[in-house]
Amino acid sequence: GLNFIDLMVRQGNIDNPPKTPLVPGFECSGIVEALGDSVKGYEIGDRVMAFVNYNAWAEVVCTPVEFVYKIPDDMSFSEAAAFPMNFVTAYVMLFEVANLREGMSVLVHSAGGGVGQAVAQLCSTVPNVTVFGTASTFKHEAIKDSVTHLFDRNADYVQEVKRISAEGVDIVLDCLCGDNTGKGLSLLKPLGTYILYGSSNMVTGETKSFFSFAKSWWQVEKVNPIKLYEENKVIAGFSLLNLLFKQGRAGLIRGVVEKLIGLYNQKKIKPVVDSLWALEEVKEAMQRIHDRGNIGKLILDVEKTPTPLMANDSTETSEAGEEEEDHEGDSENKERMPFIQ
Repeated sequence: GLNFIDLMVRQGNIDNPPKTPLVPGFECSGIVEALGDSVKGYEIGDRVMAFVNYNAWAEVVCTPVEFVYKIPDDMSFSEAAAFPMNFVTAYVMLFEVANLREGMSVLVHSAGGGVGQAVAQLCSTVPNVTVFGTASTFKHEAIKDSVTHLFDRNADYVQEVKRISAEGVDIVLDCLCGDNTGKGLSLLKPLGTYILYGSSNMVTGETKSFFSFAKSWWQVEKVNPIKLYEENKVIAGFSLLNLLFKQGRAGLIRGVVEKLIGLYNQKKIKPVVDSLWALEEVKEAMQRIHDRGNIGKLILDVEKTPTPLMANDSTETSEAGEEEEDHEGDSENKERMPFIQ
């Protein structure tokens, strides 16, 4: 699986990454080739998906058994590689942190991305949940059925939400950071929960930009605990990788995965796969995520052969900016990208 955090690792926005050379990637699916002496419950040949603390983008991956889960019989390998990070993140935020219940409302940014689509699907499993989403305009037609109210990511979504729901929303899920933090807090109802689970606005261009990084943090509204107390609001953060690999909550996550597989088997949720890429195409795949061009998850497939580039394709990495959300060039990318329909 290819995730936005992989771009942050590449750019140096992650604390204490392994020393180079390193193999990126935090989730994968495949077939068990070998077992440790003490491993129980798995056999060679089992179809599995797994979390990995780096090194997932490889032909052979080794990870402790507590991070490995069997794939349902009717789930493909590409779906399985798209499943762990997105759906576990969405589930824990909605149900463990924010306590989503019937009749609540949720605002999710990047509603067309992997986590955004997982959030929308999980919200649909609870009666009468209203989902507000922001996404680039070109994605709206594809995702309109999964989100109750959809706004352009560059529009004044605060006013749009308040026009529909004057009180605001019960849950805000923010993967952008920057000035969206203050906007999200302003939209919370009393007893509402704001959860920061990413900072994609800090990823710009090919290399880490101190100016962009500092600008994003300067835009973050300073949180006054007394104001939270007076307004009855909850602010939280969530990092699945830290929970797994630094804080020892693999048992909790296994329970979540079991619940999610149950929902998958009931056909209530299904991973949305945007496209498959050969390992040699990882730069172009990363560019697609960087430009917010994907609807659902991008997958690196070790068995796939590279797709020939068109003559007018560019492999240069653009500097990120709001204008790239117009996606006038996306039609070029879509012509050559191996989309799964």
